[in-house]
Amino acid sequence: MTERTDSPMVPEQRPGDGHEATMLLERARAAVDPVLRAALGSLPAPMRRIALYHFGWENADGTPAQGGAGKAIRPALVLAAASAVGGPTARAAAVRAAAAVELVHNFTLLHDDVMDRDTTRRHRPTAWTVFGDADAILAGDALQALALRLLAEDPRPVARAASVRLADCVIELCAGQHADTDMERRAPGEVTLAETLAMAEAKTGALLGCACAIGALYAGAGDADVAALDAFGREAGLAFQLIDDVIGIWGDPRRTGKPAGADLAARKKSLPVVAALTSGTPAAAELAAAYATPHRKDDLEDLEHIALTVERAGGRDWAQTQAADRMARAMQEVARAVPDPEAAGGLLALAEFVTRRST
Repeated sequence: MTERTDSPMVPEQRPGDGHEATMLLERARAAVDPVLRAALGSLPAPMRRIALYHFGWENADGTPAQGGAGKAIRPALVLAAASAVGGPTARAAAVRAAAAVELVHNFTLLHDDVMDRDTTRRHRPTAWTVFGDADAILAGDALQALALRLLAEDPRPVARAASVRLADCVIELCAGQHADTDMERRAPGEVTLAETLAMAEAKTGALLGCACAIGALYAGAGDADVAALDAFGREAGLAFQLIDDVIGIWGDPRRTGKPAGADLAARKKSLPVVAALTSGTPAAAELAAAYATPHRKDDLEDLEHIALTVERAGGRDWAQTQAADRMARAMQEVARAVPDPEAAGGLLALAEFVTRRST
């Protein structure tokens, strides 16, 4: 993968960029939601209740809810990749696959919330806090099975290749989560920036890359173009994770739906934190000492101090610069598969959308 970051594919800031991405996300949500609802409706009642709650479509008591099911970034990437390579016909053919990717994403969210002990998602209590650990894990398992069943029931010949790719992606996601939990058990000075980046690619970049690759498969793309779009998604995914980690430290809870400083309270070794820890600055040593001490509940001064220390050690600036670099690499990769910027417009708009979020 090339290291250059001055690709001519990097688009200028245009007033319509955010609007285009929003429209693509809304279209993706409208296309996949009926498939998702039908799939969830096939689950046994206890798991169906948990899944519908997690998606924001029901309250804990089973009554209808008006909550959102997420931004639909991953299914939108499937459909945008299919459209970029094969046009509207390919996009229509890839809807079932897009829903499968969204089910896998939500399987990971249910499990991650249990492992990370996160209590809030999409501005409401997480499933495990409402239904318990075991039920939330089982509901996540069911979503993964539903994803693979959706592809298994797809009569198109390409569904087999998509199933294999999605299954491989799940294995990579699990490996990334294992690396993440392993790093959390290690002392601050024992974690390198290179392994943290590799973990982030597996946990976040892999599924975005898989989404783009599956869209390309449904459009009949060749191996080289599928690989390029997979690389595009992975680079955009890393940029997404870098910005998400910045928001996890400095984000406004009213916009993020998560408690302020939750990552710092859990002493999570996110990318900005590891960049700060490995910076060799005086602030890095100060941060390592602070991270070696467990957080005391409701100690807001502790969280504010650590956030400032990460910033002083250069973690915030590094993450934002690295996110921009990853986006530039992503633009280079998409240009390999879709050299026409107009045809690639949807993919570019979505990639920019996920990295232009503010804290």
